[in-house]
Amino acid sequence: MKTITCYLDFISPYAYLAFETLPQALMGASYQVVYRPILFAALLKHHGQLGPAEIEGKRAWTYRQVLWQARQLGVPLQMPVSHPFNPLSLLRLALACDRHGQPNRYVCETVFRHVWRSDGAAADDVARLSALTTQLSPARAPDAPQVKDQLKAHTDAAIALGVFGVPTFEVDGRVFWGLDALPMLRAYLDGDAWFEGAWASATSVAQGVKR
Repeated sequence: MKTITCYLDFISPYAYLAFETLPQALMGASYQVVYRPILFAALLKHHGQLGPAEIEGKRAWTYRQVLWQARQLGVPLQMPVSHPFNPLSLLRLALACDRHGQPNRYVCETVFRHVWRSDGAAADDVARLSALTTQLSPARAPDAPQVKDQLKAHTDAAIALGVFGVPTFEVDGRVFWGLDALPMLRAYLDGDAWFEGAWASATSVAQGVKR
């Protein structure tokens, strides 16, 4: 059985869609998933990038695309009233639900749906966050120093692994990024021989122009 580590941030609609479709995409494969909430903004800062929602044209396209993809996938999705938002409270809440900082699928599903099935409500609304906290009944206080440290540790570990975006799935040291990587991840789990050579050889391409 393979262990897949799923790096996610609830701020990402692509992470939500990948989370919802993962069981169907990997149906019949032998695997288990470990969920690791991380701070997407910290990845962007590390790599010197802006997020999709911070670039005007890309922002509009991202929202149109995820609404289209949700429709094609049959996954309910409603945009929150504002985006991007500060996801720290949601990330810490999810981590606080497990003493080792590895929330189970139910916790992640509940938080994702709080954001993306909200009928347009604000994801970071104080009253809604309070109700969500009551529903999940975390084992630890979300604002505890240990929880904050775990979020940083998860994020730092992701950066060290080469993670640059969410969702990212890591298995056997191989990193698969994005919703559209799910078929590729499935092929790897199924033992596709392509990975024996092409995976490594793809990195041999020399970098041309640098900016």
